[in-house]
Amino acid sequence: MNEKKYLKWYQKVAYGSGDAAANCGYALISSFMMLYLTNSVGLNSAIIGTLMMISRIFDGITDIIFGTLIDHTKSRLGKARPWMLYGQIGVSLCLFLVFCIPNMSEGMQYAYFFVFYTAFNAIFFTMNNIAYATLSALITKNPEERVQLGAFRSIFALAMTMFVMTAALNMVDSFGGGARGWRMTALIFAILGFVINTFSCLMVKELPDEGSEGNERGKPKDDVKFSEALRLLFKNKYYIIMVGLYLLVYSVNSIAQGSGIYMTKYYFQKDILGVITLAKMVPMVLAMVVTPFLVKRFKSIQKVSLYGYILAVVAGSIQIFAAMQKNIGLFLIATAICGIAISPYSGSTNALLAEVADYTRRTQNAHIEGMIFSCSSIGVKLGGGIGSAIVGILLEIGGFDGMAEVQQSRAIGMIFFMYAILPVILNVCITVLISFLKVEKANTEWDQKHKEEVKV
Repeated sequence: MNEKKYLKWYQKVAYGSGDAAANCGYALISSFMMLYLTNSVGLNSAIIGTLMMISRIFDGITDIIFGTLIDHTKSRLGKARPWMLYGQIGVSLCLFLVFCIPNMSEGMQYAYFFVFYTAFNAIFFTMNNIAYATLSALITKNPEERVQLGAFRSIFALAMTMFVMTAALNMVDSFGGGARGWRMTALIFAILGFVINTFSCLMVKELPDEGSEGNERGKPKDDVKFSEALRLLFKNKYYIIMVGLYLLVYSVNSIAQGSGIYMTKYYFQKDILGVITLAKMVPMVLAMVVTPFLVKRFKSIQKVSLYGYILAVVAGSIQIFAAMQKNIGLFLIATAICGIAISPYSGSTNALLAEVADYTRRTQNAHIEGMIFSCSSIGVKLGGGIGSAIVGILLEIGGFDGMAEVQQSRAIGMIFFMYAILPVILNVCITVLISFLKVEKANTEWDQKHKEEVKV
């Protein structure tokens, strides 16, 4: 029998566009914030990286808080949509302000950056992004549609990231460069993010609870207390694995994005960041289109993701060799293969989280989707913060000087390690974690077992 369909094609597209809105801010900050602060403002990279990591500690707290608030929200717009809609106002405002560091004492500049960077991440991006992630479990209960939503979401995220990374520096230059150029560029992306987010939010509608769906104990509890929800989270081993995956994946992304501009400028000594970005993301976007078909073919998101990351480790090893030889052609080919390899997991992350939430609903008879999906925001921001801190600290250890025209050889060697070698090491860890993420199988086995019990 075909499972019930909940969404029109345009609603899937509209939902996916929400990640384009998110990456108007996230991609700009993760890719260029460090460069803006070191080369335009003249701040110390190690201090910046440390402040970024400290800021993410607040994120870990607010992620759980907003997840709980979403679970207890009842409004005309539903549970998640109000937070997604209104949170974007603060996201756009803080995105603009964090690229507007005034001409004041150095200590006050660090303080200014920390306040608005923390407000962007720990409050408004958290509010918006957890709600957006949770929404995928609330607008459809069809597993295939959830995979499709994840694919659309990833396609839009990659497309916007690709646009930001290829266009931002040109936009800065077109506005006169320096601090003014960054300020005007941030303003444009802040407005664009607000418009796209509003469209995405208002084009979909949350579903009413349809009951137990295989859980013979009746309708799952909706009013779970915070302490109880926290206990249920850590009873779900797949939730813990997903948190680990988010931390590692977004640490890799942040390290690659943060060090990419330094790699091309100081190691390759060529203006090819846009070319490298296109080489990775165009194949990745195309691969997203076939991800739902691969999942249907193998009948497992986990298996497709695992095979992909094994290939990504191999491609990353080729990247190291190509970079050592400064063979740009081979480096771009390996980059394209890596983009294709990681696309199944990237396109199916939301569907995996929905499976994790369903596992808690089945085994614990409770609705805590907001808390479950908070791990996506925890991972995005904590992982991004850790990655940014690593970039800043390693640049300082390597002796990088943002105001110098020529860098020391040890600084260039450190940049090579960050961009080429470290991501491969972390991708091996990701592969190991995915091998244990058998939540789909666990849900299927649970359903079969309890159907048999009902028959008996």
